Amino acid sequence: MSNQTTFVGIDVGSSKISTLIAEVDENYTTHVIGVGVASGSGVRNGVVVNIDEAVRTVQDSVEKAERVSGFKIMSAYLTVSGSQVNSLNNRGVVAIANDDKTIDAEDVARAIESARIINLTPNREIIHALPRHFIIDGQDGVRNPLRMIGYRLDVETHIITTALTSIQNLTKCIHQLGIQVDELVISSLAAGEAVLTPEEKELGVAVADIGGGTTDLAIYNEGSVWQTMVLPIGGEQVTKEIAVQLRTPMAEAEAIKVRHGHCRPSDIDSVEEIDAAIFGQGSSAKIGRRRLCEIIEARSRQLIQQIDGEIKRLATDAVLPAGLVLSGGVAQTPGLAELASDTLGLPVRVGAPSNLSGLTDNITSPDYASSVGLLLWAAKQATSGLPTHEQGTASWQDRAIRDNNDTDVAGKFRTWLKAFLP
Repeated sequence: MSNQTTFVGIDVGSSKISTLIAEVDENYTTHVIGVGVASGSGVRNGVVVNIDEAVRTVQDSVEKAERVSGFKIMSAYLTVSGSQVNSLNNRGVVAIANDDKTIDAEDVARAIESARIINLTPNREIIHALPRHFIIDGQDGVRNPLRMIGYRLDVETHIITTALTSIQNLTKCIHQLGIQVDELVISSLAAGEAVLTPEEKELGVAVADIGGGTTDLAIYNEGSVWQTMVLPIGGEQVTKEIAVQLRTPMAEAEAIKVRHGHCRPSDIDSVEEIDAAIFGQGSSAKIGRRRLCEIIEARSRQLIQQIDGEIKRLATDAVLPAGLVLSGGVAQTPGLAELASDTLGLPVRVGAPSNLSGLTDNITSPDYASSVGLLLWAAKQATSGLPTHEQGTASWQDRAIRDNNDTDVAGKFRTWLKAFLP
């Protein structure tokens, strides 16, 4: 990576779209120079439902970031979420080709490529193939096989796929603004880059990025991604329940949830009241704050129980001594971490981006974990020699076409191999 490289991340959520521009130096220091946030995304549960609205919102977000930074965005990293995202683990196997049986990057790349050979329907696309660990001649648990000696190399790989039409609609919104897509990144992986420590990933930890429409879950163990999952539930379900129970407009339900919400009603004085606009009243009315918090607690408990169910289903071969780290806007709800810890029986903390400089006043909260994580992901790619803004890069679709016609399998992985070895 050159002395200073500029990266752009566009985080597409159900409630907002945020664009961050940052300069990263050779010491991996991230200096944020542009921030643009726009609400009303045209996206529901991670899927574009209104292209025109999505384009307008992305454009608003991008223009704000460009005005602040003075940087013209030509390409960007982009988050992907939604229930259409699926994952599986698969093993790839190759024979070592070198005469002296020393394993090199081409052997590892061929092994990962062989793991990508899975049965996919025509409407699905692989967007991540991440090595979990390697096996050399039956020796399990190898972290980095480079320069080791063996006859056979196996790799356990975590593969993430998504519906082709969903990413085509998403990238279409970006391309209409003349912006190319450097890479698509699952939201949970981006959030993990921002809020997890290397020690947590090594010991075993889960991160749940809870947004408006979805909850993106990733489980790490032994330093690498173990499992990922997207749940079609988030903060919007809590807001809707408040609106239904209290008979208040959605906008008002969201406002009182943010201002007065809490996940532990027992901590709220039973006589405390708040003002809320009620349908048919023509003006605001008094409601008990504890009642509001009881609604929030019930829905939040359902969410945590779903997360618990997925952790138990996915992490059958992994332990999580580091517990669960919550990120996303919903993670800021008071009492949620305590509720989650009581429900899961695990350590739970709220994670927020750190070690940033520049325009950080509004982005060091859990709400921007996946946004900041995109920049850190991009910087990791740059350290392994991937194209940057200064060097020029192809669009995601162009790279997909090129890769399908590329007979040099090892070359496709050599540049990023270093960054993703566990």
